[in-house]
Amino acid sequence: MKRPTTIIGNWKMHKTVKDAKEFISQFAPHVKKSTAKVGLAIPFTALYAVSDLAKEAGILLGAQNVWEAAEGAFTGETSALMLKDVGTEFVLIGHSERRKYFHETNALLSRKIKISLEHGLTVVLCIGESQEEREENRTEKVLTKQLQECLFELSPKQASSIIIAYEPIWAIGTGKTASPEMAEDAHVICREFIAKKWGADISQQMQIIYGGSVTPETISALLQKPNIDGALVGGASLKPELFARIINP
Repeated sequence: MKRPTTIIGNWKMHKTVKDAKEFISQFAPHVKKSTAKVGLAIPFTALYAVSDLAKEAGILLGAQNVWEAAEGAFTGETSALMLKDVGTEFVLIGHSERRKYFHETNALLSRKIKISLEHGLTVVLCIGESQEEREENRTEKVLTKQLQECLFELSPKQASSIIIAYEPIWAIGTGKTASPEMAEDAHVICREFIAKKWGADISQQMQIIYGGSVTPETISALLQKPNIDGALVGGASLKPELFARIINP
């Protein structure tokens, strides 16, 4: 079956509200030309300020994190309900930087996924192996463990709405990109795991996208692979003209 192509920019900790508004104004004309679904995962501080601009431009608006509870005494955290309230449509969960710097476990990510789905947010679950794990031929073991422990409680219907973002840790922000063949192999691992757990229909519906130093020069070859349904783009999504070349390869 033909799955949609989704390309998401992850700004990480970049851009003020003013910067975000300027970016979307400059970027909007390029979105109208794209055949892909285009999303931006932006800082919490800019979500409300640009929600109307993003909607008018046809850009899916996303957050980079969410907390596991609907409300409560969790100083400094942001709930799924709050994200929905300001126009957020999707949320990144499990990015390797969250796992590394904030020690987020698969058990915590599972709870974040569950509450995000309950509040109507699309979940983009990030998974990936380190350089050491790949060199030790443990890529399949690592990916299937992350998928199992993050998604084990989901129903088939819930699972079908998840977007998996395969991001090899060794390719994030390093300039290294997995070859299209390496990326495709990892995507096949993910799709086969989903098929075993929830069935072939769910596996064929689920979008699996690639992330890791994606550039205008690498995107076309990646998208030609049958199991790669889009991209999660970091640094190259910070400049409108550069990101435009990725969403319109």
